[in-house]
Amino acid sequence: MTTGKTGNRTGAVAGVLLAAGGGRRLGGHPKALLTHRGRPLVEHAVRVLREGGCERIHVVVGAQADEVRARAVLPGCVLIGNPDWEQGMGTSLRAGLDSLAGTGATAALVSLVDQPGIGPEAVARVLTAYEDEGSLVSAAYDGVRGHPVLFGAAHWAGIAATATGDQGARAYLKEHEPGITLVECGDVARPFDIDTAADLAHLE
Repeated sequence: MTTGKTGNRTGAVAGVLLAAGGGRRLGGHPKALLTHRGRPLVEHAVRVLREGGCERIHVVVGAQADEVRARAVLPGCVLIGNPDWEQGMGTSLRAGLDSLAGTGATAALVSLVDQPGIGPEAVARVLTAYEDEGSLVSAAYDGVRGHPVLFGAAHWAGIAATATGDQGARAYLKEHEPGITLVECGDVARPFDIDTAADLAHLE
């Protein structure tokens, strides 16, 4: 395998974008379809992963999935439907990791569709810290763990077993905190979420 400038051996690390949320606090507008720079937000999030060094990208969709598939232009991406999206982000994380079975990926770099302030520079930094299936890497902002997060395949089963509700991998990461490699990204990214109507001011 070859090694690129990001340190991601070709095909080893797959990008997993969680984009299934229904935007309950945004009046029921799915976050994937929010407009950012004239296009659906999910397109921006995919572009960030690709420019950051992810060649394989799996996008987990849920709320208004058919409309997301119809409106968003996502060439080369694998779209994964999560019929249980209303039960929380944990179901999307499990769906995303499950979808990597048999692909040859040895790690997943997980990002969230509603964090447009996190760009390719942060993705590239996290990818650089990838070593093998046992890798557990997280972006950090002033020392506080955030996204994106890289999970080596050795962790996938444990994460899937504990990912419930909107907690995602939080419980697993807390349990394995001593083994997490933190990569400071506060100088190149802003980890805000688009959760409420007031947050829409962050979109362009």
